[in-house]
Amino acid sequence: MDTLDVVILTVVGLAAGLLGGLAGVGGSMVMIPGLGLVMGYTEPDKPEQHLYAAAAMLVNVLVSAPAARAHQKAGAVRWDIFKVLAPAMAVAIIVGVLISNEFRGVRLKQGLAVFILAYCALNIYRVYHRRKELARANERLGVVRLIIIACTGGLVAGILGLGGGVVIVPLLQIFCRVRLREAIATSLATMTVTAILGAGMKIYTLTEHGLSIQTALLYAAALGPGAILGGALGAALNHRLPLSGVRIAISVLLIIVAAKQLDLLPF
Repeated sequence: MDTLDVVILTVVGLAAGLLGGLAGVGGSMVMIPGLGLVMGYTEPDKPEQHLYAAAAMLVNVLVSAPAARAHQKAGAVRWDIFKVLAPAMAVAIIVGVLISNEFRGVRLKQGLAVFILAYCALNIYRVYHRRKELARANERLGVVRLIIIACTGGLVAGILGLGGGVVIVPLLQIFCRVRLREAIATSLATMTVTAILGAGMKIYTLTEHGLSIQTALLYAAALGPGAILGGALGAALNHRLPLSGVRIAISVLLIIVAAKQLDLLPF
């Protein structure tokens, strides 16, 4: 990895951090494709997808922590929800990583692209079909409901190398009626715990695919500084920018990313 690669990955990390802070996701949907674009793949099965997921999951720890702190200062973190989500999601993300190790990298790459497109479709739909946010008295915070949400988010995160917020945030809104800003903040707080466990397990199992743990750490180090800055900036902007516009902009970017992942673009 030369100096130019480091600079490019730092910019990728910055973009991922902004996404994480603004949308309550870890930024893996930018980092993993970004690593694939910059560093490439050596075989048709694309085993490096596991390597890129490991690096991105480690950076998610760096992204979520400062972003969660900014949201906490704004009083948006719901600790009553966090205490249910965190333990359930911690177990689920480890299981998800173990499941991911049974798949070839090319399938995980394709799966991530399909997931990104589904996320964008939901994002755009919700911009034009907005529900009025209700008072807390209208929330539905059953423990079983929260555990199911946490397990779903953890499994998807572990399998695809995500932070989990991309699943947790909309599910908290749709099924628990939690306000968007609080869902984002609580998701990020949860990820400060679960991302550590998921990243640790993914990195530990890289040797199963003949991949280097040291390389994953090197990629994470290149992505990390930009991701930290972007995460803090994104979280601060989240409380100042119109969320509808943010959703549209993020969705357009991610549709391009997904199309590239599926090799649908000429560049």
